[in-house]
Amino acid sequence: MTLEHISQQEDSIARCYDYDDGELIAADFGTADVSVDVLGDVAIVVVERDGDSFQTEIELSADDAQAFINNGVLTIEVGQ
Repeated sequence: MTLEHISQQEDSIARCYDYDDGELIAADFGTADVSVDVLGDVAIVVVERDGDSFQTEIELSADDAQAFINNGVLTIEVGQ
């Protein structure tokens, strides 16, 4: 699955930004319950909303990523 898959979910917006020193992935899930695990170069994102849930894997460009969730906004910082 890709960021496009996340963006197709109701009330979700996802973007990827490339910088000289790394990459930033941001996804806004609104009021959904979101959890994320980073395993090497893959981020596993689980979203639960209104009794429904979906899981997606995001391939990362490196294996030194950090993930944060704040008020329904998922941010993944990947260094290069």
